[in-house]
Amino acid sequence: MNQTVKPDTQAIVVEEIFPHAPEVIWKVLTNGELIGRWLMAPKGFEAVVGTRFTFQTTPAGEWDGTIHCEVLEVVPNERLSYAWNGGHAGNVGYGAPLETVVTFSLARADQGTRLRLVHSGFVLPANETAYRKMGEGWKTVVKKLDQLVTDETSRQRPH
Repeated sequence: MNQTVKPDTQAIVVEEIFPHAPEVIWKVLTNGELIGRWLMAPKGFEAVVGTRFTFQTTPAGEWDGTIHCEVLEVVPNERLSYAWNGGHAGNVGYGAPLETVVTFSLARADQGTRLRLVHSGFVLPANETAYRKMGEGWKTVVKKLDQLVTDETSRQRPH
């Protein structure tokens, strides 16, 4: 029997409850201009399965800093998933090859909406640096997302 041993992979999971309806959170997750305010400005993003888009981050070594993404799943007001690939084979640590998936899931909760962010597919030890840095980074990003949703919601209310 020939069994291929798969490398050990890890996922980053961040959960938060927002005091807003899923539709409000969804808008901030799927509007390119708003994404640029809580994450990074995407180039070519549309919440349509098959759409390829990029993010630009800090280059390192042989990697130009481009994160190549493709929308994998869109269930309005419930789930958004996209491939998140970057790095270069010539890099070790930051900028090492990375082939992962980011998934945002929304579910109604008593207090509003539960957001569950899962960034999966980190191969250890090769992606240890990205796993560690992005684990902290996603927590910060979710806080920014929360602030942006609160700001957007208060802006839309009549005064």
